[in-house]
Amino acid sequence: MNPSINTFIGCDNSYNDADIVLFGAPYDGTTSNRPGARFAGSAIRRESYGLETYSPCLDCDLGDIKVFDSGELEVPFGDPVPVLDMIYGHVKAIINDDKLPVMLGGEHLVTLGAVRAMVEKHPDLNIIHFDAHTDLRDDYLGQKLSHATVIRRCHELIGDNRIYSYGIRSGTREEFEWAGEHIYLQRFNLDNIRETNAPVYLTIDLDVLDPSVFPATGTPEAGGISYNELISGIVSACGMNIVGCDLVELSPPYDHTGVSTATACKILRELLLCLKR
Repeated sequence: MNPSINTFIGCDNSYNDADIVLFGAPYDGTTSNRPGARFAGSAIRRESYGLETYSPCLDCDLGDIKVFDSGELEVPFGDPVPVLDMIYGHVKAIINDDKLPVMLGGEHLVTLGAVRAMVEKHPDLNIIHFDAHTDLRDDYLGQKLSHATVIRRCHELIGDNRIYSYGIRSGTREEFEWAGEHIYLQRFNLDNIRETNAPVYLTIDLDVLDPSVFPATGTPEAGGISYNELISGIVSACGMNIVGCDLVELSPPYDHTGVSTATACKILRELLLCLKR
C-alpha cells in the first residue's frame, strides 16, 4: 500500500496507523451515456483543498480520524473483468488488515469488485444502495457486466432480501417487478432507512442527487434528492455496522463550474467522518 502523492485533504495518515483506507477505481468502460467518471478521484483530490477539514454539521474534523489515501488503482481500459479482479484484490488486502475500505469510482460497476471481496469475509453481508436507477437488468446490450446490471450481480452473491435500494426513480418495468420479489426498493427518497444488525456495504451513486444540484454524472435523472437529504441518509446508514462503502458516478467534465466536484468532496468528507463517529 503506497501513499498517494495527491491525497484527499486530511487523509495523510500512514497505512499502518489508519482505520480507513481511501482509494480510487478510475473505470468507466461500460458507461452507456456520458463517460468521464474515471476522472472523478483525481478531480476530488484536487478540489478538496478548497474544503475545510472540519464539519459544522457533524462537529467533527478529519484530523480527529485516521485515513490513509492510497490513490488511484492503475486499471486497464476496456474489459471489465481484470478491473473487477484488481478492485477485489485491493479491497481484500484492506479488509484482511481489519481496515475499512472507501472506494471512489468510476462508474457503478466497480462496486461489484468490492462486494466480491466483502462477501468472503462477511457471508451475511447486506447492501444499502442510494441511486436514481435500479441497476437490476440481467444484461445491458448483451453484456452481463455493466453499470446497469451491477446490483443484479451483487444480488447473485448475497441473495434475497439483503439489498436495500433508496432514491430509485428510473428503471424498466421488469426491473421494478423483479425488485418486488427479491430486494427492498424505495422510490424517490431516502426516508426511514431500515436498520439491520448485519454487516453493511454502503454504495452511493451520486446521481441520486437531483441534476439541478449535481449535473456532472453519466446518467442525470430529474426528480432527485437534495444535498441535505443525502447527508441525512448517510448519517442514518452509518449508524449501522458499515464494513465498506463507495462513492461513484461523478463525471467532472459535465460541470464546467466545478460545483459538482466540490459537492462530491463535501459528501466524501461527511461520509468519512460519519464512519468513525
